[in-house]
Amino acid sequence: MNTHTLEKWLSPKGLLWASVVVACITIALKTLAWHLTDSVGLLSDAMESLVNLASAIFGLMMVTVAAMPADEDHPYGHHKAEYFSSGFEGILIVVAALGIMWAAGHRIFDPQPLEQVGLGLALSVASSALNGLLAWVMFRAAKTHRSIALEADARHLVTDVWTSAGVVVGIALVSYSGWLWLDAVVAIGVALNILKEGWHLIWGASQGLMDEAVEPEVLAQINTVLHDLSMVHEETGADHTHLVRFDHIITRKAGQRRFVDLHMHMPAEWTLGRAAMFRANVEQSLMKAVPGLRATIQLLPNDVEAHLDDPLDVN
Repeated sequence: MNTHTLEKWLSPKGLLWASVVVACITIALKTLAWHLTDSVGLLSDAMESLVNLASAIFGLMMVTVAAMPADEDHPYGHHKAEYFSSGFEGILIVVAALGIMWAAGHRIFDPQPLEQVGLGLALSVASSALNGLLAWVMFRAAKTHRSIALEADARHLVTDVWTSAGVVVGIALVSYSGWLWLDAVVAIGVALNILKEGWHLIWGASQGLMDEAVEPEVLAQINTVLHDLSMVHEETGADHTHLVRFDHIITRKAGQRRFVDLHMHMPAEWTLGRAAMFRANVEQSLMKAVPGLRATIQLLPNDVEAHLDDPLDVN
């Protein structure tokens, strides 16, 4: 496999296609495991894999939309589309958790004996291994591509692995102790765990859609670059006078993109050409330090301050 082909498969779209394929395989394995054992725990596991499939398909659609170039109606691009994928995935996880709890609640009062436990557990473990491997690859790619859709799908796969682990332990305990109600109790415990993960994804998507600020480590990188650039100075005797300073630094993130708006104060005697050249240097330095960053810089003389808190500006 050449480098180009590998990069294609490790792209957000390629990995989400892989997630669709893996979801189909795990649905088949877990459904067979449930059919063999009649375990409500394995049924809950199979239901979550069905949610994985729907989530991967929707995520694939949103990643495709997010990759579309800016147009007249969307001059800032379509990067926020990935947040819809994350939110949708979170909602599906919550629905699946509630469905699992409903099915398990009935089984508590009407426990059923389990059959062919060994084969059922082997199928469940095999599907978990597939999910775990894919999640590991997706987490690494999500960090590289700064993709919220990939991260959401990877988190969902990890949740699926923990679900399967809980189910396997529960069924093993049922077989060892003979307490049939444990199967349903484990299923409810698994549902509560994935309910928490679903809420986490919904909350993260809502914050992204509301223009959440960039991560603290990214803001620190931005401040470091601006501090270094502001150290341009001239010597007047023993004093050092800063020629350039930056303030009103505001950031936001949208999918793979990061945005920063700021004011650059410079000496009033600078020519427009010199100011423009220095601003271009600032923009290039910021984008080099933070890949995917877009900077908007307003030029102001050193003796002028912008009053952003003025009520007239707010309205």
